[in-house]
Amino acid sequence: MAVAVYEHTNSKGVKYFLHKKDVTLRGGKNQTIYFFAKVQGGKGEPTLLPEGYEVTENPRNGFLTIRKIRKEES
Repeated sequence: MAVAVYEHTNSKGVKYFLHKKDVTLRGGKNQTIYFFAKVQGGKGEPTLLPEGYEVTENPRNGFLTIRKIRKEES
């Protein structure tokens, strides 16, 4: 069975896949981090884009990140 994974092509035409990894911070707190990689698998688990998040791209180098969608202020 195929694993659902989010993929995004940046403005330079390079395809990236979203991964997640559970890490333990120095204070002992567990946190899930998300990152993009050119290949699936490797150091993280391929995943879908979390609900309430959007992809942003650095216009200078094409680096992809995700951030929480900001609510519109009235």
